[in-house]
Amino acid sequence: MAFEIETVRAAYPALAEGFRHFDAAAGSLVARPVADAAHTVLTGAVANRSTAFAPGRRAVEIVDAARAAVADLVGGEPGGVVFGNSATSLTYLVARTLARSWQPGDEVVVSRLDHDANIRPWVQVAADAGAVVRWAEFDPKTGELPVAQYADLITERTRVVAVTAASNAIGTRPDVAAIAALAHAVGAACYVDGVHSTPHQPVDVGSLGADFYVTSAYKWSGPHLAACVASPARWSGLQPQKLRPSSDDVPERFEFGTPSFASLAAVTAAVEHLAGLDGTATGDRRARLTASMTAAEAYEQGLFAELVQGLSAIDGVWLCPAPEDRCPTVAFRIEGQHPAETSAALGAEGICAFSGDYYAYEYFTAMGLRDSGGAVRTSIYHYNSAEDVAVLLAAVRRLAG
Repeated sequence: MAFEIETVRAAYPALAEGFRHFDAAAGSLVARPVADAAHTVLTGAVANRSTAFAPGRRAVEIVDAARAAVADLVGGEPGGVVFGNSATSLTYLVARTLARSWQPGDEVVVSRLDHDANIRPWVQVAADAGAVVRWAEFDPKTGELPVAQYADLITERTRVVAVTAASNAIGTRPDVAAIAALAHAVGAACYVDGVHSTPHQPVDVGSLGADFYVTSAYKWSGPHLAACVASPARWSGLQPQKLRPSSDDVPERFEFGTPSFASLAAVTAAVEHLAGLDGTATGDRRARLTASMTAAEAYEQGLFAELVQGLSAIDGVWLCPAPEDRCPTVAFRIEGQHPAETSAALGAEGICAFSGDYYAYEYFTAMGLRDSGGAVRTSIYHYNSAEDVAVLLAAVRRLAG
């Protein structure tokens, strides 16, 4: 395993501007090969999809390559990769499509730990269908999402269990496989929000037990595009509302309008970039991705431990409770200071860190923090350096002092 931080950082042109980026949970910087891939398509002869002429065939190849790349990234099948503008829009699409067969009294299980994009679509379609919403609660003292509660929440009427693979607020990684097994035992589907987990660890949708897995490319060095991955057979059993002349094939029937071929080429380049984070990795792309994401995770976790230890040692700084085993994200507040004020003060020093609820609406409401500004969120990504962490900690010490 080899992870060379200076080599990794050199692939991100934006780092030359000198900002300290702890905002990757909201969107990472773009790697140079990703930008180059988009530029090549935007300046080249690429038409809409057609087999009649070369520019049209290039578009077909771009789409196929992007599906294969995302499948390699998460351990899925290319024919089961559906692209969309965002994870939110894709989740609405799946929720509305699944709910078309629901009956009054059917049930859906959601979690208060989740990003609202994996809560509100299910709550809203349940209301339209007359279905019941059941809520899984996180432990406010530990930040964990206890699996045991799902045995009571999931019943024979459960149709979908929606759960995050990692909290975008505090990094908690629930035991998705165990939750999915409980869902499958009653014939329910498990819809997994992988937006925050995919950038930080190897992913295997089969091991997770995810029937649907959604991820956003702009969280892992790619363009603003998302994908929802399921088996082709799962997609085949669903019929979304769509334009009559548009393709009824899977996965195309779930994609509306002409896609951005430049963005799709950039998705493929982003996956290739991730596969090269470990310069010694060998084998096919899936094998190189597993090795590289494992190396990146180890690097990130080492840096994150320094960040959490440093923040914990500063008087006047309070960290939102979270388990030790989590994605590299921490939310904190400085005593007597509004989180937005902290974020702005850090920003004035060139340190990028968001404040607020970051769409973890139910989490911050349950914690009693949302009305007072939520918290400041700092997240580690594989291009962060030890110097970044040292600069952030020094700034927080000054603000807290």
